[in-house]
Amino acid sequence: MTDSDYMARALALAARGKGYTSPNPCVGAVVVKDGRIIGQGFHARAGGPHAEVVAIDDAAARTPEKLAGATIYVTLEPCNHFGKTPPCTHKILNAGIGRVVVACKDPNPDVAGGGIVFLREKGLEVVSGVMEQEALTLIEDFVWNVHNKNTPFVTLKCAATLDGYIATRTGDSKWITSGASRSFGHELRHQNDAILIGAGTLHGDDPSLTARIEGRQTRDPARIILDTRLTIQENAKVVTQKSSAPTIIVIGPGCDPVKIQRFKDKGVQVLEGRICENLLDLNDLMIRLRKLSITSLLIEGGGCVAASALAAGIVNKVCYFIAPKMMGGNDGIPVFNGSGPEKIKDVFELRRVSTRPFASDMLITGYIEPQNRIIDGGR
Repeated sequence: MTDSDYMARALALAARGKGYTSPNPCVGAVVVKDGRIIGQGFHARAGGPHAEVVAIDDAAARTPEKLAGATIYVTLEPCNHFGKTPPCTHKILNAGIGRVVVACKDPNPDVAGGGIVFLREKGLEVVSGVMEQEALTLIEDFVWNVHNKNTPFVTLKCAATLDGYIATRTGDSKWITSGASRSFGHELRHQNDAILIGAGTLHGDDPSLTARIEGRQTRDPARIILDTRLTIQENAKVVTQKSSAPTIIVIGPGCDPVKIQRFKDKGVQVLEGRICENLLDLNDLMIRLRKLSITSLLIEGGGCVAASALAAGIVNKVCYFIAPKMMGGNDGIPVFNGSGPEKIKDVFELRRVSTRPFASDMLITGYIEPQNRIIDGGR
């Protein structure tokens, strides 16, 4: 097996921590000696042991032999500073490992390369850049937050027919996409700190906005509802369901203070947002959400919210599901509702586009300029 093969395994392990480690990145590690994996691990939760520690301890428990001459594969440069845990570079050095293969450097410009330099100075062979792009993509929200501390990394999820509709003229939308696509949608919820919808989706679907994946324990995202006039009912699922994640209602000025207090008494957070051109100012909201320690946000709103998010320039990434179905008319509810650009040169163009099938559906994923510079680690 090659370095890339072992790093692919480390990346697969790292992905298992996605959704659990925020605000830390998900990281995986594999220890190899004499052509076989003798230890592996990943960062499972914020504040928990780092992937390198788990992998080295796993190797020590599995085999009585010392790790001299072993290679450790790590998806992110080992830390070289004291935080909640000791430096991983010291753990590697003390274990007697002779070679370190790193996918990507630490994105923090203040410490980038420090762990690699330390290990090289101690006589270890260090190889960097193996499957770097894949590693950066896996922690893209973390990379974004290192370089952009004021706003979360925003993913816009859409699901539409071939002719661009999310529901019939009556509002019926169950179900446009397949069960496989909807399951992946719950994976996206689990991976993000928060999920955002508008009042239209709230009243039309009364969604739970929880992450439900069969056979897995998941983390619910914080639920953010854009409801300028505070029209939400007090028996809405986002208010009454049991969840460790908070519900945040973003309102405009002039709402009934008595009703606001009733929601607060139920444990709901109510934020009065800034109004811009008769709509909630999404740029201002992103700054406020980041101050609430929300580092990643999934937008699942209807056509108005989706169009407003694009127009506001807050979207980093688009996940667009297309189902092989057609309304066959022009009276359905469109995936984007609002005025678009007058000229093609002004349309939103996705970069680094990839496709992935889900049953009969197709997921198109891409990044929007200028935010997609994050994929290159901010360099």
